[in-house]
Amino acid sequence: MTDTRPPLIEVENLHTHFFLDEGTVRAVNGVSFTIKRGQTLGVVGESGCGKSITARSILGIVRRPGRITEGRITLHREATANGRPAESIELTALDPMGKQMRLIRGGEISMVFQEPMTSLSPVHTIGNQIIEAIKLHQSINNEAARNLAIEMLGKVGMQQPARTIDRYPHQLSGGMRQRAMIAMALSCYPSLLIADEPTTALDVTTEAQILQLMRNLQRELGMAIMFITHNLGVVAQMTEAVIVMYMGRIVERASVDDLFYDPKHPYTKALLRSIPKMGSKAAGTATRLASIRGTVPDPYSTLQGCPFHPRCSDAIPGVCDAIEPPVIAFKDDHEVRCHLYGPASTTVAETAIPVAR
Repeated sequence: MTDTRPPLIEVENLHTHFFLDEGTVRAVNGVSFTIKRGQTLGVVGESGCGKSITARSILGIVRRPGRITEGRITLHREATANGRPAESIELTALDPMGKQMRLIRGGEISMVFQEPMTSLSPVHTIGNQIIEAIKLHQSINNEAARNLAIEMLGKVGMQQPARTIDRYPHQLSGGMRQRAMIAMALSCYPSLLIADEPTTALDVTTEAQILQLMRNLQRELGMAIMFITHNLGVVAQMTEAVIVMYMGRIVERASVDDLFYDPKHPYTKALLRSIPKMGSKAAGTATRLASIRGTVPDPYSTLQGCPFHPRCSDAIPGVCDAIEPPVIAFKDDHEVRCHLYGPASTTVAETAIPVAR
C-alpha cells in the first residue's frame, strides 16, 4: 500500500566529503531519500558506510575538514496554530552556525547520540543541560523550564525525576544517562528525532526498555524517527522502511518486510545471512556464522564500478568492476542499485532467502 503521508525531510544527491592530507574521504557519496511525517526510517550498514555523517549533514554539524559539497536537504514545515505558514526550508543553504539553523537544530530536529557519557557535559547537572536546551527554543522562565524538564524526565521513565534532575552524568547508570539524552532531545517536541545507535552500549534488558520508550513517545508526540543501527533485530522491531548503505551510497531501499523477506542486493543478503538464527544449530555439532568475505575498502580509495564488487560472490566480470550500477525500481518503495537486475546482464539473481523476524 502506498504511503500517502506528506514528506518531512527530503535528501537529494547529498555528497559530504572530508578533505585530508592523505586524500579525500567521500563519506556520503550521492545519497537520496525521504522521511515522511510520523515514519520510522532505519539506516543500516557496516561501520564507516556514512550513516552518522548523513545524520550530521541533516543537522549541519559536520566537523571540519568535512563539508557538504553537493546536494540539497529540505525541511517541510506544516502550518501551525500560532499562524506560522507551511513552508519548505533548504537546510543546506543555511549558515550551519546561523540563528535559523540553530533554532531548527534541537527544536524541530533533535539527535540522540551513541554514547551519552561523551555527549553530556560532566561538569553540569542533567537538569542544567535539559533546561538550557528548553530555554534556547522556548520563551519561558527558569521555573517553567525546570518543571518542563522534570516532566520530560518523568515521560522517559526516569525514577524520582524531581531529584534526578540535580544529578551529574557520572552519578547515573548507562540506561539513565540515555534516558536523560532522550529527554533533552524531546524537550522541544521535535518533528524528527535522529537516533544514532542509541542502545549500543546498553545491556539487552535496558535496550528493550529504551526501544519501547521510543515507540511510546513516537505514538504520543507523532514525530518521525531516523534510526541508525547495526542491529538488524532492532530494525525489524522498530522501523517501517529501511535504507542499506555501503561506502557512502544507498545500495537498497525497501519496506522492512521486503528487506527481510525479499532482499535484492548481494550486500543486503550477506548482512541477513550473518544473523544468528534460533534452531539453526544441529544436534551435537557447532556451525559458524556466515560472514561477508573481505573487508571494507580503504576510505581514500575510489573504486570503479560497484563499490561492493571486490567482496561480491555474484559480481559480473567486466560489468560490476567497470560500470556504476543503475538504480532499479521493483515497486514504489523498493529500489536496488545493482547490475544483477539491470540491462547490463541477464543473470538471474539468487532467490531471496526468508529470514525469521
